[in-house]
Amino acid sequence: MEQQQIPLSHEASAGNTNMRVTASLPQEVVQCLENARFLHLATCSDNIPNVSLMNYTYLPSSPHSRSPIIIMTTNPASKKMNNLASNPNVSLLVHDWVSHRPTPTAQARRLSDGASASRSPNREPTSSLAALLFNLNTSAVSSISATINGSARLVERGSEEEKYYREVHLENNTFDNAAETAGLFGAVADGAEGAGNNNGGANRYAAGGEDVRVIVVGIRDVRIADWKGAVTDWVIGEPGEEPVINGV
Repeated sequence: MEQQQIPLSHEASAGNTNMRVTASLPQEVVQCLENARFLHLATCSDNIPNVSLMNYTYLPSSPHSRSPIIIMTTNPASKKMNNLASNPNVSLLVHDWVSHRPTPTAQARRLSDGASASRSPNREPTSSLAALLFNLNTSAVSSISATINGSARLVERGSEEEKYYREVHLENNTFDNAAETAGLFGAVADGAEGAGNNNGGANRYAAGGEDVRVIVVGIRDVRIADWKGAVTDWVIGEPGEEPVINGV
């Protein structure tokens, strides 16, 4: 039976009354995690938040965890690493929408054309058919985003657990297209880190390099929001248990 989504409201947005308990992640969240390539990782220390764009690996379970987890790697000198050392609570935002800036309206195009007429006197008008096709081809391919809350920990250096997660993470984030791989690891791994490597830093940030640390996020709860503003909240646990929210 399809779950009824609750329209966005003050209670649904800020309260905990509508939390539902599930032993596993809802299928739409799993699909979103499997389709998306990046997520946003929010950490905080001394009431100062920080958001990082990260590549990741989702595992429903592993030899080292029976619960769903998310794997990431980071340089120990990164801001997120310092934040996690003092506050392991994290929030993750993941979605697989294809977003774009809409084609300008006719009025906006006239204003833009007037401002740039001196620079582009021979500029051709935008084809309405081309604009329509562009908007169709770049429309959203998914209808939800997921905000995941959990607790992060650093895996012990040199352990079998660390070796396992590094191998899985590298395999999950290696692509046939070298340019995609370079963009993935070059842009995500804390700015300019990894630049200059032929594989975009893939080996350094996911497989090798003693300085890289593996982060494991245990999922505590998740909020599903769709583009219409409807939300559902789930907490990971056994049915019948009282939901544990923010440690309470």
